[in-house]
Amino acid sequence: MVQIKRRLALALGCLLTASWVMAQDFPVKPVRMVVPFAAGTTTDIVARAVAEGMARQLGQSVVVENRAGAGGGIGSDLVAKSSADGYTILMGTVGTHAINATLFKKLAYDPQRDFAPVAFAGYTPTLLVVSGASPVKSLKDLADLARRPDGRVSFASAGNGTSGHLAGELLKARLGGEMTHVPYKDGALALSDVMGGQVQFMFYHPAAALPHIKSGKLRALGVSSAKRSPAAPEVPAIAEAGLDFDLVAWFMVYAPAATPAPVLARLRDAAAQTLANADIAGRLKAQGLELNAMRAEEMTAFGRSELAKWAELVRRSGAQVD
Repeated sequence: MVQIKRRLALALGCLLTASWVMAQDFPVKPVRMVVPFAAGTTTDIVARAVAEGMARQLGQSVVVENRAGAGGGIGSDLVAKSSADGYTILMGTVGTHAINATLFKKLAYDPQRDFAPVAFAGYTPTLLVVSGASPVKSLKDLADLARRPDGRVSFASAGNGTSGHLAGELLKARLGGEMTHVPYKDGALALSDVMGGQVQFMFYHPAAALPHIKSGKLRALGVSSAKRSPAAPEVPAIAEAGLDFDLVAWFMVYAPAATPAPVLARLRDAAAQTLANADIAGRLKAQGLELNAMRAEEMTAFGRSELAKWAELVRRSGAQVD
């Protein structure tokens, strides 16, 4: 028995040593950053900026690979089941790691158990926008219209269960009245119909909405975060109207849960230096992101709180994907 224990201890020691040596050399080949959404989306743009900076810090290419589908679930599941060696990481979002857990009846991955957080890449509030030609010029106007017997208020989103859909449902609950959700396959198409007056309002990212606001095609009534956004400081927070309202979209880099601690430390350091870089930070802020450095334990706690917050909204909306 003593002999067996010694052999087991020796084997374990060898494994730990091998893991440490691997971590010390990491990375010796390109790293793959999976983006679980299509090229050109905000998630993709954020991922490419972060990947570029991390490549400089790691001394190896960080190759962005788009694996879209199932609300980000296909790409997320791919990373969850990848080798935990640090060479496959994920640009996760509020959708993949908070909303999907309740939105999908069966989710192939566990947002908490299957991943280790690497870096919080930033968050962005969304703007509540109406057509520039709309008679609705304030939250009060919108509430009054929704409460009228003949009021027909509809709101658009990029699809059932998206953050824009759930923000609309929360606004409906806070303002009262009748509001009908109109899901689209694409956020740009939804925004186009808001500008054309086919639907009354929607919540959308500042980077996409601001050019149309400046041109007069859209009017911003409020911002979804608890405070005003630096991207649009002239737009009041919805919370300023006395409503309990604080929803933001966010982006976080993840690695598979079993990634060795030294490898995680290397990835986290590279990501932290990237996000502290003035050029990269400026590019992210141009997308409407606000940066907020977090330690590993803070990211884990944040993830848990977001799961609970969005689960309540998904249940209230009744949205579900088989």
